[in-house]
Amino acid sequence: MTGIVATAALTGCAALEYREDVCNSGEYPVLAVGDSGSDCVRDGEEPSAGYARYPEGKVPREVDDTWDVYWRTHTLDKDGNIIDAPDEG
Repeated sequence: MTGIVATAALTGCAALEYREDVCNSGEYPVLAVGDSGSDCVRDGEEPSAGYARYPEGKVPREVDDTWDVYWRTHTLDKDGNIIDAPDEG
């Protein structure tokens, strides 16, 4: 009986997965224009030159979430259009 309780406890803990946020609390993520880079900007501040806000609804929140993975191979051009990111090499 003890083995069943221990197994149940271990299985329950395995369901909890740590997810790392892209930015710290009080910050939001921004995308490098024409590049695959990104950064975080303090809430209430505008992105610095060469960076832009992610398009609405396409903002990465956690490392390796759908949008974080997507933006590794895509970026914005100077007109705000989504384009393929240049190859890193």
